[in-house]
Formats: sequence, structure tokens, C-alpha cells
Amino acid sequence: MDSKILQAASLDNLLTAVDKENIVKMNILYDDVLKAVKAYGSPENPLPRDDFEKRLIALYGNMGDLMQQLLKQESRIHVYSFDTPKQTHGEVSRIIAKLRDKNTEREEFIYYIQRAYEMLFNFAYGSIVGEKKNYLIVETPVTAPLPNFAVHKIPDIDNEIKNSVMCVMLRGALLPCMIMSKEIEEYSTPKYVTPFMLFNIHRDDSKKEHEMHYILDLESSYYDLDAMQGKDLIFADPMNATGGSLVTIIKFLEEKGVVPRSIKFFNIVSSLKASLRIARAVSNVDVYTLWMDPGLNTKAYILPGLGNVGDRINGPYKEGASRNIIQLLADYGSHITGLYRSQLEEIERIVL
Repeated sequence: MDSKILQAASLDNLLTAVDKENIVKMNILYDDVLKAVKAYGSPENPLPRDDFEKRLIALYGNMGDLMQQLLKQESRIHVYSFDTPKQTHGEVSRIIAKLRDKNTEREEFIYYIQRAYEMLFNFAYGSIVGEKKNYLIVETPVTAPLPNFAVHKIPDIDNEIKNSVMCVMLRGALLPCMIMSKEIEEYSTPKYVTPFMLFNIHRDDSKKEHEMHYILDLESSYYDLDAMQGKDLIFADPMNATGGSLVTIIKFLEEKGVVPRSIKFFNIVSSLKASLRIARAVSNVDVYTLWMDPGLNTKAYILPGLGNVGDRINGPYKEGASRNIIQLLADYGSHITGLYRSQLEEIERIVL
């Protein structure tokens, strides 16, 4: 198999001594959360529910304060609740809570994934407000006394999005990338549909977090190096646990001589460690995340996390069964495929 492999040790070598110290501080705080959970569930000396909730609220408040303090100096790591007005924070908290909830069924989970990525798009591009505006002119279904038209002003962000290329890290990342491409199409005056590049990358889940391998399968990936040269590359993956998948792809592109104009990485949840690794490894990347989580378990899953997002979006993965791009698209169902038809046609053109 023609592939590129990155090891976790290579990522950790990029972290500064201060980075590592701050990650340890965050891990200590989350260990206190786990101790509170253990005490709450202990039959010998159970922690009352009210005391448990007060303890959790205080601990999460401490972690949030520390994260905000640490990231003040990181100009390329953008966390929604740190960089936006307080009036919007309730909405993002509610969406993250729904996505975290183990009782949220697949259809509702997909709905909140869509909401989350619409918010991320506005987070990254909504602040680009200048004198110049674009206009959406639409004909409405009302026909009396004559056909009716409406005019709506939108920010002119054509220059920011007209050279975008969507880079998909299969498998849980496919739908988020389609959502971001749809937003670009809707905000661009020429209705620009992004080209898609598909990178089949996976982690070796038999390994622990500190020894993890990231494997980019080039034979089952679809990409055009020339089409990425000098462009604005967009990656969207719901969970940024370790940063290894993105860094593996970017390092491969660098080896091939691809020099993008910019790189943006959109996550619903990112760990502190992953964001720092990416910022140290990639010089021209901006990471946009709705929520920053404190740590990872030994299997490199984010804590407290959202679970296996690929399974929650696409249905459970069957061991030994090939999960190709066509199967992934089929799993979304007619509602989703109808909504993102322009994006699917572009993916089909590249793959087939």
C-alpha cells in the first residue's frame, strides 16, 4: 500500500516546554473531574447529587478560565466562546450539549452537526465586514399582482472564498465538508462550488495515544496537487483529538511542493493538545473550534468528548467491510443528499 505514516512522537517534539507544562496543568484539573465522578458513583461513600453538580460546575469553570488564559497568546487558535460576544454563548453551549448527549439519536445528531458548522462558518467569515456588500435577489412564490422580488444584503466575502478547496479527511469529516462547501456556495455571488480533495487517513487504534500512528492511504485517496497550489485549503473534522491526521496530510502536501495561500481547520470540539500541536506544526493554519475540551484518554479519544462521531453520523462501522465514498454518501439518505446535490456532483466528478 502506498502510504504516509506520522507518529505521535513527531507531533510531541513540536510542542514547547511551556506547551507541555500547560497540558499537564489541564490534565490535573480534569483528573479532579474524574475523582468527583468516581466519588459520586461510589456505593461506599457516595457524593450527594447537589454537591456533585456544584463540584463539576466549579471544576469546569476553572478549566475554562485556564484555557482562555493559555490561548490569549495563540493568534491562530480561535475558540468560539472565547472570541465572540457573550450573547451567543448560550446557543453554542446548547448545541454542544445536544451533540455530547448519549441519548441524542442519529437524525437529531446530524441536524446539530449542520447547525454547528453553519456557526463555525459565520465565526470564521462573519467578521469580514467592509464597505462593499453583495446582494441576493430572489423571486418569491407570491405572484399577485405581479411576480415579487426581494433584495437582501450580505457581506462581500468573495475574495476570501473564491479560491477555496475542500479537503476531506474521511470518514466522519465528509458531511461537515459538504456543509462548509454549501455555505461557501450560498455566500458567493457566482454560486461557487468548491473542488473536493479526498484523503483516506486513519489512526492505528490498536496503539495508545502516546505511540499513535496516522496512516494516509494514498492509493484510495483522490486529489489533484496542481489544483491545491496557491489556494485556500479548508479542512473540516468534527473532532480534533490529536491533530495527527491534519498534520500528516499537510506534511505530505509540503513534500509534494504544494504551497497553499491559507489553511483553515474547522472542528466542533478540539482538545487543547491537538490545537497546540497543529499551531506548532503548520505555519499558515488557523484552527476554528466551537468548543475546547481539556484532555484525551489513553486511546486518544477526547474527554469528555462526543463519542465516535463517524459512527454517530454514518452509522456503525463494520469491521472488515470496505467503507468507500459511495457507501458513505448513500448512508446519509435522500434528505441530506438532496440538500447537498451540488457538492455531491462535484465529489462524483472527482471520484468517478
